[in-house]
Amino acid sequence: MASLEIVDVRKSYGETLVLDGVSLAMEPREFVAFLGPSGSGKSTLLRIIAGLETADSGEVRLEGRRIDALPPGDRGVAMVFQHYALYPHMSVFDNMAFGLRNAGVPKAEIETRVAEAARVLEIEAHLDKKPGQMSGGQRQRVAIGRAIVKHPRLFLLDEPLSNLDAALRMRTRVELAQLRQRVDAAVIMVTHDQAEAMTLADRIIVMNDRRIQQIGPPMEIYARPANTFVARFVGSPAMNLAPVDLVEGGGPFARVKLPDGAEVETRVAQAGLPKGGVLQLGLRPESVRVVPEEEATTSAKVELVERLGERTLVYATLEGGQPVTAEDKGASAVRIGDRVGLRVDGSAAHLFGADGAGHHAGAAAAA
Repeated sequence: MASLEIVDVRKSYGETLVLDGVSLAMEPREFVAFLGPSGSGKSTLLRIIAGLETADSGEVRLEGRRIDALPPGDRGVAMVFQHYALYPHMSVFDNMAFGLRNAGVPKAEIETRVAEAARVLEIEAHLDKKPGQMSGGQRQRVAIGRAIVKHPRLFLLDEPLSNLDAALRMRTRVELAQLRQRVDAAVIMVTHDQAEAMTLADRIIVMNDRRIQQIGPPMEIYARPANTFVARFVGSPAMNLAPVDLVEGGGPFARVKLPDGAEVETRVAQAGLPKGGVLQLGLRPESVRVVPEEEATTSAKVELVERLGERTLVYATLEGGQPVTAEDKGASAVRIGDRVGLRVDGSAAHLFGADGAGHHAGAAAAA
């Protein structure tokens, strides 16, 4: 039985459509990330699951039981908000125990649950402190602990790391990854940070324009994006996209011509491509390497050099002005204004049709 099922959920605010027929299913103890830009509908969907918003139509089921008509406290879910929402005048213990007291849980059981959650989160030494005496990361753990003590069947995390600085965010991300192994519940996290989604989630639900664009494991999303939106949104820096012409003839794989006339032999099956219309070639920056001119597929003028230590990102333009992002070694000698050779790895190329749908390497081989 699926842990969570969402069936054809729709939501509007007045004439503004926010969710348009969203459906998905989660497995027990699965960690899923809703990933998308602001306005994509991911937080609204989370709030509908929690019972903080009401869907216009559709169903939400948790472990086979329909919950969309139930009040939030009866749904078996616990939500961790972006802004902690801790009571500043209460101790950590009282913040974590507050919901249990309101639900009439016996005092001894409250103490047991809070102690266990504090042990799991390693905040046992802070139970007598007030939130104002704690760091941002510690306060976030208290907010998570307040959810854990409810023994929910589903955790909902709404941008849980967005208020932390970069170093603390990375450390808390590791803690969340460890925590999920100790909690017997499914987890949904809303984020616009793809590093969080790629690191923590079993599956990513990429959302944009009121709909789900793609569902899959992190590396599947990265390696086989369903459309141009996913290709550009997942991956840092974004996938290179360039208009190309299909070269007629040849073998089972598509050969395409870049705007500057250079040709790239892909491993995308010609048979599956749309007939006629515009094609775009998609290449991750690691598939476009700076090389000596005699080894190059094409050349480009360097506009910006980003030195990252272990690698260098080179932002350049092809003849005709088409932008391209390439990789070079960490100790790159490339400078702004240089003209450099670029070798394109056609075996890693993607093609996208006029409708934005992706066509990827391997289809012809599988056939």
